[in-house]
Amino acid sequence: MLVLLLFAVVVGAGTAVSPCVLPVLPAMLSASGTGGRRRPLGIVLGLTTTFAITIIGIAKVVDGVGLGSDPLRDVAIVVLLVFGFALIVPRLGEQLERPLAVLSRLGPRTRGDGFASGLLVGAALGFVYTPCAGPILAAVISVSAASGRAVAVGLAYAAGTGLMLLLLALGGRRILDRLRGSGRALAVQRTLGVVMVLTAIVIATMLDVKLDELIAEHIPNVNVTAVIDNSSAVSSRLDSLRSHKLEIAPTTSNDAGLKGVTTPRLPEGPVAPPFVGTEEWFNTPGDRPLTIASLRGHVVLLDFWTYTCINCIRTLPYLEAWERKYHSKGLVIIGVESPEFPFERDAGNVRSAIKQFGINYPIVQDNNLDTFDEWGNEGWPSDFLVDAKGRVRYADPYEGYYAETEAAIRALLVQAGVKNLGGAAQPEHVITTNFETSPETYLGTARAMGWQAEPLLGTHTYVAPTGPLALSEFAYGGTWDIGPQQALAGAGASITANVQGKHVYMVLSPPTHGVGKVIVTIDGSPPTGENAGSDVHNGVVTVNEQRLYNIVSEPRDQDETVKVSFSPGTSGYTFTFG
Repeated sequence: MLVLLLFAVVVGAGTAVSPCVLPVLPAMLSASGTGGRRRPLGIVLGLTTTFAITIIGIAKVVDGVGLGSDPLRDVAIVVLLVFGFALIVPRLGEQLERPLAVLSRLGPRTRGDGFASGLLVGAALGFVYTPCAGPILAAVISVSAASGRAVAVGLAYAAGTGLMLLLLALGGRRILDRLRGSGRALAVQRTLGVVMVLTAIVIATMLDVKLDELIAEHIPNVNVTAVIDNSSAVSSRLDSLRSHKLEIAPTTSNDAGLKGVTTPRLPEGPVAPPFVGTEEWFNTPGDRPLTIASLRGHVVLLDFWTYTCINCIRTLPYLEAWERKYHSKGLVIIGVESPEFPFERDAGNVRSAIKQFGINYPIVQDNNLDTFDEWGNEGWPSDFLVDAKGRVRYADPYEGYYAETEAAIRALLVQAGVKNLGGAAQPEHVITTNFETSPETYLGTARAMGWQAEPLLGTHTYVAPTGPLALSEFAYGGTWDIGPQQALAGAGASITANVQGKHVYMVLSPPTHGVGKVIVTIDGSPPTGENAGSDVHNGVVTVNEQRLYNIVSEPRDQDETVKVSFSPGTSGYTFTFG
């Protein structure tokens, strides 16, 4: 326990000098620079008090990112505007201080004024004070919450950050006192008021959030607490307190109310880890972030996926069916888009995929795989169920266990007090496979499998096959510039494959400038309306965006030779089958 408290104090102090505090720091220093000697203490006490409440009770800083709920931000904006204008207009400030004077009795008895208003300004800033400690703070508080020690750890963290902020406030106050000594006291006061008003505008327009995202994206290790985050000693300490690995639960004979389906065993797992290092959110009100803590009372299904993964795409009909069936009963589905390829980090590409697949539940980008790793994932797709109390109860690290997962959803909803679930959900447009379907392969060297001649890094010319290929065998032809993941087509570039399946897909990317073309033949002939994929028109795939393309769609599984010929500059990543 002492180790956790020490970590919390040190991380709290580091947070106060981290770049993500920049949106709040000007207002704190400006407010501290006016009034009597007690005002900086009042501001820091107010800030640390509401910040501690936020940690312990309201926002559960275990989410590691975000600035708290919108109502609290609105309170802060109003308070900053009021006191900012009070500094700009001295008479307004006098009227505002008069009714607050009674609160000064709660503060130190040394001479001065402004302690009461300082408490209010600090309290407002505490609601938007950014929790920059990162995954380590989330982990520390998650562990302490599980053992009933969240209050102690939260107070220790707030104390550390409060002490550092007090030093900053007092230092800033000394500098401003010297400026006032030059005879420009009123000008200095009004300038500080303008700073507070501008800070309120920054918070109201979400520019503070954008600044945090910019810092996290371009200089992520500048955070002072990163040294602690990356400490092997801390990591080993946390690993010993909480396990990130969850295995799929074995089944028992407990009936879930679905005919012929056995409900999985649902042992009480750890407190659900937070979302960490995420970027854009989609399909939420105003595309605003959600937090695991804010979803208490709901059964939550987290689906780790990426939009070009055929295994992930095959799960979407089931996820949408569960969303339609159980959302009104208390189920919340969140898709965590954890990219495999660089272009899957593009928010525009993700938005297009969401529209293409008709996804209605919330999606969040996890571009650096921070949340993916926090949950102990090793592949796509992976599904986790969190009960209404915030505990992980079920993990499905594969696709295909749809009936068992639905049974687990229903069981957790019943445990949360839901009744009258009715029959099973009815997924639409389901893609089925069998054991004879060709396995996925990659065009780059990192995970290439089944190639007649092993792909080589760099630019090389390959001889296209003249005879038949073995089942699930692939061969390059023409000139290709091949990297670990991507294969860039040059002159006469083609791929020939002997595959088994009903559907054939490729992940393709257009040239840097313009549109790419891929000509498709099946057993030596152009595809017809019966076997052409949905992206093939007159035997040609037009590659105008980075995504998964359907190039063959047969009425049934069958063995066939597919040849795809690329226009120069067009890239390929994978062959997948369904």
